[in-house]
Amino acid sequence: MKRVLVVGAVLIAGVAAVAAGIGWRQWWLVAVGTAIVGASFIGFHDLMQAHHSITRNYPIIGHMRFLLEEIRPEIRQYFVESNTEGKPYDRETRDLVYDRAKGNHGEEPFGTQRDVQAVGYEFVAHSLRAKPKPDGPQPRVRLGGPKCTQPYDIALLNVSAMSFGSMSANAIEALNGGAALGGFAHDTGEGSISRYHLKRGGDLIMEVASGYFGCRTPEGRFDPDKFAERARLEQVKAINIKVSQGAKPGLGGLLPGSKVNAEVAEARGVPIGTTVVSPPVHSAFTTPLELIDFIDQLRELSGGKPVGFKICIGSRREFLAIAKAMLERDSAPDFIIVDGSEGGTGAGPVEFEDHVGMPLTEGLMFVHNTLVGVGLRDRVKIGASGKVATGIDIVKRICQGADFTLAARAMMFAIGCIQAQKCHTNTCPVGVATQDPSRARALVVTDKMHRVFQYQDKTVNSARQIVASMGLDDFGQLNPRKLFRRVDPQVTKTYQDLFEWLDSGQLLTDPPESWQRDWREAVADTFEPDSHRGESQRAMGRSID
Repeated sequence: MKRVLVVGAVLIAGVAAVAAGIGWRQWWLVAVGTAIVGASFIGFHDLMQAHHSITRNYPIIGHMRFLLEEIRPEIRQYFVESNTEGKPYDRETRDLVYDRAKGNHGEEPFGTQRDVQAVGYEFVAHSLRAKPKPDGPQPRVRLGGPKCTQPYDIALLNVSAMSFGSMSANAIEALNGGAALGGFAHDTGEGSISRYHLKRGGDLIMEVASGYFGCRTPEGRFDPDKFAERARLEQVKAINIKVSQGAKPGLGGLLPGSKVNAEVAEARGVPIGTTVVSPPVHSAFTTPLELIDFIDQLRELSGGKPVGFKICIGSRREFLAIAKAMLERDSAPDFIIVDGSEGGTGAGPVEFEDHVGMPLTEGLMFVHNTLVGVGLRDRVKIGASGKVATGIDIVKRICQGADFTLAARAMMFAIGCIQAQKCHTNTCPVGVATQDPSRARALVVTDKMHRVFQYQDKTVNSARQIVASMGLDDFGQLNPRKLFRRVDPQVTKTYQDLFEWLDSGQLLTDPPESWQRDWREAVADTFEPDSHRGESQRAMGRSID
């Protein structure tokens, strides 16, 4: 700020000098004098202030450090990092998304830049009897179990949850416009359905989170009537209950009142200017059995549409308890979206983003194995969400147990995101993650909606081409034997050999040793395991004594 003030003072002095009829030579003298006075003021302030040690010891020149810190991310992204080392997404992946969004195929000259000998490198094996390049419409996955009367055929790649409020109106409209052009689904995020979700007519997955935005009472609890009104819209194809989120599992959310303008308030069903809070847990259910009952209630209220939930796996016992509740109620969600801890968000605590929750690979395989182990895998479809950006990502996730995938940040790249990582500051330079109209105007909906469509179409077609190159007829033939991982510089193994895979109904008859304790302690009427309840009771007994 001080640097800006000095520059501003020089310019003002220059304008004033010109206005007074002073020549350019005299103007330079005035400008230099003004700069010296301004620098002296800054230097005196630096010596006396108590907040920054470096400028207290090094007045004026110490500000160079802050300037370099401000431009460090840009310098690194544009001039230092290689094509394969950037985080969260490397340059090669971002360029691939940009290229496909513009209608190109995403080709690379001169061979791979990846280290194929690195531990953790993954690949699929092609076949000498590869199939021809597939044509025709994209394959679909049907969402809808026995209790669903309005099933939905979802695409292999869809727009993951991003709320209006964190995303600009233009961004939401462009994403939904792309979904409409390509016939894939657009998850509304917990901010509920806004006018911009409805404007282009794309298929919607209505998300219901712990704040119950769009379907809440004035006290913030679930309102069945308001839910039914929105869920029965023709554009809404499925309902997704957000149980937990990969980027900040175990946390709720807070939207400052300054961001709750008239449009956000309308979408979320809250007063204008009111700070709104999403609790870390739901009030509509508190046990696994109540979750299954809530799913049945939403399915009925929506008129029989598919209902599922999104979860980032934390405790294995808690998800096993949900599986036991499905068996006890003889009812199951129509789908489950597994969110990996590597998922992104507009803003979240660093420790939660880096160290809390199960990554997608482990979480996805665990959910798949659990449903197989209790004999419900054929009734419940699984979605995978977490850094899905390319055709090979889709193929890998299906090999690991998914039926379909969703992407958020890759879709943001398609509408112009440059990974500036300013999502939480309201100063997104390309108008994607901001509520500032002057910044949002940079995003032209009619252009970017076509880019979303082209990116999704070409990415799914890339996945189809990979499957054909493996000699397979469709995605249903993918399995853990088809995906390889390098475990040391000399050895690669398939996922089938690396990990444990359960047989249908195995948890009900003969659970593997590595599953026995968690399965035994999981209880359908509580998220708290048996062992913890016993310890709590003993602790209470000691405290009473």
